[in-house]
Amino acid sequence: MAKFMFVYRGGDEGAAEASPEQMQQAMMAWGNWIQSGMEAGWLLDGGDGLKAEGQVVQPDLTVIDGPFAESKELVGGYSMVEAADLAAAVELAKACPMPAAGGTVEVRELAGHTAE
Repeated sequence: MAKFMFVYRGGDEGAAEASPEQMQQAMMAWGNWIQSGMEAGWLLDGGDGLKAEGQVVQPDLTVIDGPFAESKELVGGYSMVEAADLAAAVELAKACPMPAAGGTVEVRELAGHTAE
């Protein structure tokens, strides 16, 4: 089995206009997806959401506030999963609530954790 990182971007379009019930439904969808993945054993780390602010260390070692990506492109969170191969990991990502919320899931295999 190989290990993959799911990188979540966007998905908060319209969140400001969402009703409390819609927000609760979205959180329940995430909770159910995480719970099912943990129980099935393919979700190794549900990860956490990331705050928008941070800092960037430049090549000359100066530190600046960041990140500077468009808000729709900001990394909002991550998960660590295990799957037979990239295609299987992509299928797991398709069941994630992020695409339904208008965001994307980038699926990347961890170096040194290639499927055998």
